[in-house]
Amino acid sequence: MSAKGFLALVLHAHLPFVRHPEHNRFLEEDWFFEALTETYLPLLNVFEGLQRDNIFFRITMSLTPPLLSMMTDPLLQQRYVRYLDERLGALEGEKLRTRNDSYFGPVVDFYCHFFQKLRKQYVDDYQCDVAQAFRRFMDSGSLEIITCGATHGYFPLLANQEESLYAQLSMAVRTHERILGQRPTGIWLPECGYTPGVDRLLAEFGIDHFFLDSHGLLNADPRPKYGVHRPARTPAGPAAFARDYESSKQVWSAEEGYPGDTSYREFYRDAGFDVQQPHIQSLLHAGIPTFTGLKYHRITGKGDWKEPYHRGWALERAAEHAGNFMFNRQRQVEWLSSVLDRPPIIVAPYDAELFGHWWFEGPQWIDFLFRKIACDQDDVETITPREYLDRYSDLQTVQPPECSWGAGGFHEVWLNGNNDWIYPYLHDAAEQMSQLVRNIPDAQGDQRWALDQAARELLLAQSSDWAFIMKTQTSVDYAVKRFKTHIHRFHRCVQMVTSGHYDVSYLKAVTERDSLFPDMDYRIFQLRPCI
Repeated sequence: MSAKGFLALVLHAHLPFVRHPEHNRFLEEDWFFEALTETYLPLLNVFEGLQRDNIFFRITMSLTPPLLSMMTDPLLQQRYVRYLDERLGALEGEKLRTRNDSYFGPVVDFYCHFFQKLRKQYVDDYQCDVAQAFRRFMDSGSLEIITCGATHGYFPLLANQEESLYAQLSMAVRTHERILGQRPTGIWLPECGYTPGVDRLLAEFGIDHFFLDSHGLLNADPRPKYGVHRPARTPAGPAAFARDYESSKQVWSAEEGYPGDTSYREFYRDAGFDVQQPHIQSLLHAGIPTFTGLKYHRITGKGDWKEPYHRGWALERAAEHAGNFMFNRQRQVEWLSSVLDRPPIIVAPYDAELFGHWWFEGPQWIDFLFRKIACDQDDVETITPREYLDRYSDLQTVQPPECSWGAGGFHEVWLNGNNDWIYPYLHDAAEQMSQLVRNIPDAQGDQRWALDQAARELLLAQSSDWAFIMKTQTSVDYAVKRFKTHIHRFHRCVQMVTSGHYDVSYLKAVTERDSLFPDMDYRIFQLRPCI
């Protein structure tokens, strides 16, 4: 019996490139280590179990170029092993502290097993290379890995210099192919930011599908005949898949979504704030209370009182929520298939870090969901967008409007009073870079080194993460410093080229610090037919 409809679960995995070899420890590197611990490794563990048990599943993930670069960086690999070992050491102290505590002792025992398993998985099973672990599932056909902008630059606000979009795409495709062994056919536009004309550049790079928020397709011209439950072709050819709001809201909504259930782990309570013991204090940076990843409480309710976390209860609730999600998708495709001329596709995109980092039980929810879909019903089949296009290639052609998946559906998250000052610097630097490419089409030696590094620094400055952090007022000082640092390094490299005097020691130092994109070619800031 063939399915009545399809579910495409799409996870956008991204972090800004944070690597500081000039420091022995750096607080913001923990962003990557936390995501490895709570999201990427647990997801891989879920995939391993599904494959071991011969459970059919299909899932799509973007692994952005900065994230792939960090996954494959030897320094960060070494530091992550240290991160795991430090927590395992602290947990030995916690076992002694809670050995007679019937409430929190079991939680500490859970974390001991959790971190021991992670270390074995990372060091012994994957030899510290998570990217290649994901690649194995891509090669098996269960996982479709798509790309993103080279540094997650927000395309609509860079598009006044199309060379910037070309550079973001060119370096993204190169990095994807270098690390994962094949060119990507799909892309997660950073922040789902679309502007008309981007589809033409995507087509030049062989990218044939991307994702929009619901309104990005519903407000297209002409309006899509089948709403968001069938992709549509853009004028240049790539297909736009749109988010299904109903399925997404069930997961990400803070008020109505599953992650807010009282049985799940509480994100904001952490031993780094709660436990005043030397073995916990050793995990802190400069003695400043911060997250350690050892969180002992469940959500409980909206008040300050939090009950101890009970792993068994949380997993039972994750299984219930997976069944509820599947039931709702069954009813959804049952109705949609009755009014459409082919099986609908329900596209459910999320930030990958929601699963595990923010919602600790999220990876287990995915595990339960895929097992239930494969074994308990015949109405819904999981699919990747690439597979859907292979089955159904005749699509309506529409022109989506400029849009994003940010608050308000437009650009206000990345262009507002907190961050608007960055764009004159970005646009001026992009214009300088494009002019240098035109004037120096074949640089050699130190001149080539300086131009390549200038291009690298400009791409890093273009990251949408800095504007986002400035808007959300989280790690503002770090975001401002990173942006100003990359712009400064860009201009210093350009000054070397224009003066003809090269500071080799400086170039060596900044190349070591900003080490991503080893195959950089400054000429990516020049529009030309793709090879």
